[in-house]
Amino acid sequence: MSGQWNRAILRRAAMILVAFLLAGGSAYLASPSAAETVRMVPPPAVDETRPANSAEVAVLAGGCFWGVQGVFQHVDGVASAVSGYDGGAQDTAQYETVSTGRTGHAESVRITFDPRRISYGRLLQIYFSVAHDPTELNRQGPDVGTQYRSAIFPQNAEQARIGEAYIAQLDQAKVFPATIVTKIEPGREFYPAEAYHQDYLTLHPSQPYIAMNDLPKIEALKRLFPDRYRATPVLVASAQPTR
Repeated sequence: MSGQWNRAILRRAAMILVAFLLAGGSAYLASPSAAETVRMVPPPAVDETRPANSAEVAVLAGGCFWGVQGVFQHVDGVASAVSGYDGGAQDTAQYETVSTGRTGHAESVRITFDPRRISYGRLLQIYFSVAHDPTELNRQGPDVGTQYRSAIFPQNAEQARIGEAYIAQLDQAKVFPATIVTKIEPGREFYPAEAYHQDYLTLHPSQPYIAMNDLPKIEALKRLFPDRYRATPVLVASAQPTR
């Protein structure tokens, strides 16, 4: 696992460096920090009408799955949040291949939640408020490529309807300084990512990428959604964080 983990870190660092050099350094320096992109957005006007009595699933993509998973693992009402890939074929759902940006996959998170405790629309409010910047096209911060796109993968027609209505609502209200580029991509299959990607934020809180890009999102969740924040994350595996 340590070898895979090291390769993942090196590959991500290399991708960031290439983007930095190709843009003459401006891509990274001009990119707003995680703290700067956080904003409380209004709740959706359209939400689930009849919450199910059993667990539901949401799949969301918003840049590197380390941070998105970390955010939703701290949301009360979420039973699990698994990092993975959505939008492409099963035979290309591996990190090294997805990282080429040519598979159609986006780094995504499958969120299993209790709709009696938190609605799908409320999850989307957190997604748009603190999990990522929905105005960045095919990138998030220093990560560039279609695999880092902003996308909602609805699991049914109602989720698609809620997502489309919410994007239109936020755009009409001009909540963000630019148009939302989040796409609704129905009919796709989610594939879990490799074990070394799971619980990454919790396990490696002092890793520079996490400290700069993702820990501010957890603090924003705690500050903006105190009624939804839980201090102890629900993890994929039982493990202890490194320092």
